[in-house]
Amino acid sequence: MFGEFWHYFSVNKGAVIGLFVFALLILIAIFAPLLAPHSPDDQFRDFFLTPPAWQEGGNAQFLLGTDAVGRDMLSRLIYGSRFSLAIGFVVVTSALISGVILGLLAGYCRGWVDTLIMRIMDIILAFPSLLLALVLVAVLGPGLVNAMIAIAFVLQPHFARLTRAAVMAEKTREYVVSAKVAGASHLRLMLVTILPNCIAPLIVQATLSFSNAILEAAALGFLGMGAQPPTPEWGTMLAEAREFILRAWWVVTFPGLAILITVFAINLIGDGLRDALDPKLKRS
Repeated sequence: MFGEFWHYFSVNKGAVIGLFVFALLILIAIFAPLLAPHSPDDQFRDFFLTPPAWQEGGNAQFLLGTDAVGRDMLSRLIYGSRFSLAIGFVVVTSALISGVILGLLAGYCRGWVDTLIMRIMDIILAFPSLLLALVLVAVLGPGLVNAMIAIAFVLQPHFARLTRAAVMAEKTREYVVSAKVAGASHLRLMLVTILPNCIAPLIVQATLSFSNAILEAAALGFLGMGAQPPTPEWGTMLAEAREFILRAWWVVTFPGLAILITVFAINLIGDGLRDALDPKLKRS
């Protein structure tokens, strides 16, 4: 099975490149204390807004320059990868679990349960995701944990609707009817018989939601509602640097590039997973 999956996945060269970049990001996050030349919070008071090493006025000690309070940009970017991966993992896991539970209940039970859950999901989807997350964080209070809760709440309806559609498609198939005739309980039918056959689209959605979570967290950090200074989160770094955008290009450019490359790599992986797991695309 893995050989077949890798065959279809590797046909998409962009997905393989995205997987390589994402694996590199994971390694950077794991070995951040070994790779970072300085602590992300160390301030070098003689090197405020020092340009990158290759630019005139740069210093070899700070390869990507320093920020407004003399902190090494490269070290903060390396440590920031930890926050981005943690945000994506926690948010997607939370949204996936809650969304799958609600989608299973809606698709299997139908009737008023389905109507109630889906109308709530529709109400959530009616609001722009960033605006709703911003309102939730404003109510809960600024901070990285509250931002992750808000983003997970916003992404949850996508998993619920996808799971509901897959459960409704699988529920009438012969193997489900056979299991029901054999005396399987409702819980076993939902979790053991039906859910494993709904995994493929959920994996693709989880991958794409991972990149959305990183973007939303960066946006909230930029607006001052996510991670708070001096946390080296990429969105927060952008927020701290916006007043220096014209005279110190590096303090804005490098965090922005980190977000861009990470999100782009994850989206490429999502495209490859869709190609490998979607039976319709396989037949074509």
